[in-house]
Amino acid sequence: MTAELVRGQNHPLPDTRLEIRVSAGHPVLAGATLGDEQGRVPGAEWIAHPGAPSLHGVAVPEEAAADHRLTVDLEAVPGAVHRVSVLLALPGARGAAGAARFGAVAAPHVVVAGRDGTEIASYTITGLDSESAVIALELYRRQGAWKVRAMGQGYDGGLAALLGDQGLERPADVAASILETVAPGPAQVAAPPQRVPEAERVRHTAPVTSADPATGTPAPVTPSPVTSTPVAPTPVAGTGAPVTGAPTPATGTPAPATSGAAPSGGPIDYSHPRRRAATPAPAPEPRQAPPAPVAGDASGWSMDERLYNQVWGMFEDLARTAAAYRSACDFAESRLDRELDETLSDYRSRVGGANDSARAAARARHDELVERAQAVLDRDLAQLAAESAVVEPALPAAFARWDNPVWHAYRVPAEEPMAVRLGDLHLPERSELRIPMLVRLPLERGLWVDSGRGRSEAAGLLDEVELRRLALDSAVAHTARLLAAHPAGQFAVHVVDAAGAGAAALAPLVESGVLAAPPARGAAGASAVLEQLTERVDLLQMALRGGAADALPPGLDAARQLLLVHDFPHGFDDRAVTRLRYLADEGPSVGVHLLMVADRQDASAYGPLLDPLWRSLLRLTPVPDDHLADPWVGHAWSYEPPVLPPGSTVLRQVLAQVAGARR
Repeated sequence: MTAELVRGQNHPLPDTRLEIRVSAGHPVLAGATLGDEQGRVPGAEWIAHPGAPSLHGVAVPEEAAADHRLTVDLEAVPGAVHRVSVLLALPGARGAAGAARFGAVAAPHVVVAGRDGTEIASYTITGLDSESAVIALELYRRQGAWKVRAMGQGYDGGLAALLGDQGLERPADVAASILETVAPGPAQVAAPPQRVPEAERVRHTAPVTSADPATGTPAPVTPSPVTSTPVAPTPVAGTGAPVTGAPTPATGTPAPATSGAAPSGGPIDYSHPRRRAATPAPAPEPRQAPPAPVAGDASGWSMDERLYNQVWGMFEDLARTAAAYRSACDFAESRLDRELDETLSDYRSRVGGANDSARAAARARHDELVERAQAVLDRDLAQLAAESAVVEPALPAAFARWDNPVWHAYRVPAEEPMAVRLGDLHLPERSELRIPMLVRLPLERGLWVDSGRGRSEAAGLLDEVELRRLALDSAVAHTARLLAAHPAGQFAVHVVDAAGAGAAALAPLVESGVLAAPPARGAAGASAVLEQLTERVDLLQMALRGGAADALPPGLDAARQLLLVHDFPHGFDDRAVTRLRYLADEGPSVGVHLLMVADRQDASAYGPLLDPLWRSLLRLTPVPDDHLADPWVGHAWSYEPPVLPPGSTVLRQVLAQVAGARR
């Protein structure tokens, strides 16, 4: 059964030799781009378009038309190609006669079929308005297999904007050259064929070349001997006069007549010249089960980089499959409401039970669509769960949970990793499927562990004291992970605990000796630490801007700095608050980072003065909360903070390793 895709939904491809059919109802240009794993197109030679219709296993039509057939052989594409994007563009967007935007024409419909003609998936590109170019489908590699994804990504800037979004250099020039290949030119009238003198009307036996229907390459054909007959004048188009013996444009030899008159020298051939004998279609190959997931099968120079790319590939797949499921359910609900409204508005259907039958049929269609969407979701989630079960145990310490056995063999790294894990992400469709939340190093923004209640249900079940304790415990776990991810001596931690209320939670950091100095107490201690780090940021910025990095004071510590602030704004005056905002804005660019543990309501007395501070920090919570917004697909991701196993001493063991490496 054909899978009817919605935007963002993917579907496995059981075959690698495909035919893509496009029905637009209006002349469009069809093409394809070959991109790497990030979707970047290296150059114009990796674009199949009417001017270059054949390219590395991809063949596209040579002119703009309302209906197209593209052929793709995924086994023939180069190994560096991970994405094949099928694009459609309106040639009228350059001023030629025709539509300039997809919103003015019928919605294009795209079908992906196998080698035997069986339809695999279809997609109707709806919701377009001012766009004049669109990526219809994307064929991409995933764990050694190929999938198709419904894209529907339109571009107001036309083909140039589409190619520029794929990383192509000088996209405007390339787009112009592509559109020129289908631009209408002046009409040309073919010259009438010359009359052949009677003495030159001889038998032609020269070999003729014809195209092999399977490969499209010229193949020699031995023609049957045909005695030429007098050439009749070429009839005027539209008169309906038959052509009997007009010379073929390629060779000049007379073509077999299509009328009832038989050419001399051979029997009558009643077959249509453009039809070939139908060959039996090959039996469809059985669909294979998806390959078993393998840890580290993504691209990358090292295993850590491959695992990092694989984790974020899992995140993207979960986001897309959940978005497709929700979109399908929303579509089913809206269609049901529309059909029920139409049924109720027709007074004739209220008689004889027709109304009940129509409503039952509408609900049956709704339930069928939801069941199909649920089946696709369950299939994709099962595959992601299997991949997560393989990837999670293979993660290095910086990417792993605290209960991963890799921490028992931890050693201080010699190089900084790509990223660190700050928690887990999941969606309500399957809450037990957790995707690691990996944040790149060095940190581009500070962190804020929110000790307030917010709107979290889990926070509402805890009292204020317990919630604040969990927030500081979470901040200590984040600090320990950042220390463990950096080589010895390249990451220093300062702590401001003005009221001294966090002594118990900060004990692992203090007792292990990994802090640059004891926690600062009182307003004077907080001001001293902030002044020291502010001067450091000023010096580094002046040196970098002036190109005088060698002029820094000899005693300046070159390590990155982290300021852990607990119980803000207790002990902070206006000057200290200004310095804190300065560190949050300017510090990350020179290696000074901020980690705050605070309740926004406690700082409400400052009014909107601190709003830029909160917005500049990445908000984390000490309890599960669905506060992380995803503008890409519109999800609200649930965040799970890192939790140490009950009774575990792994945190102190890791901090002891860090302190020992420094000594």
